[in-house]
Amino acid sequence: MANFLSRTLHDVGLSAWFGGTLANAVSLNRAAAETDRYSTAGKVANAGWNAWTPVNAAAIGLHVAGSVGQLVGNKERLTAQKGVAGMAITKTVLTAAALGVTAYSRVLGKKVSADHIVPVESGTDPAPTTPPEVAAAQKQLKILQWVIPALTGGLVVVSAYAGEQQRPVPVKEGILDRLNPLSA
Repeated sequence: MANFLSRTLHDVGLSAWFGGTLANAVSLNRAAAETDRYSTAGKVANAGWNAWTPVNAAAIGLHVAGSVGQLVGNKERLTAQKGVAGMAITKTVLTAAALGVTAYSRVLGKKVSADHIVPVESGTDPAPTTPPEVAAAQKQLKILQWVIPALTGGLVVVSAYAGEQQRPVPVKEGILDRLNPLSA
């Protein structure tokens, strides 16, 4: 039952992290451009991202807790089954990268939201009169808004691969490969 709980935390957290950041990149930043004035576009985008931040933090926390539970629950497979350690390292690197980009994006987002009524064209597009530090942060966020879903989407793919590794035939083959000194 512990593996079920950790997998649930892992998957629900990752799903929210991936889906929420993708939805915000696709819709929220563009929707902010639909306001009638440059001065309110930033306010709209900031309100949306600020509302998402605590939910995203909770999703990330669930995912990380579930990931640790998955590692603990599968510690025997890490050494016994060929390919599992490599998959776990890949997931760890992707998770660290996604965490880093998410944290840096939040720092940039705070720069953008520090001015409550700043003229912008959209959540990630500055207006000609946008203050330079806000414009610079927006330009970085325009790229990073897609990097986070790409990294977390990569985690979804690696997690699916990890699930396939737990099927009976790959488990048997992986253990036999690990035990066979002639397999490379």
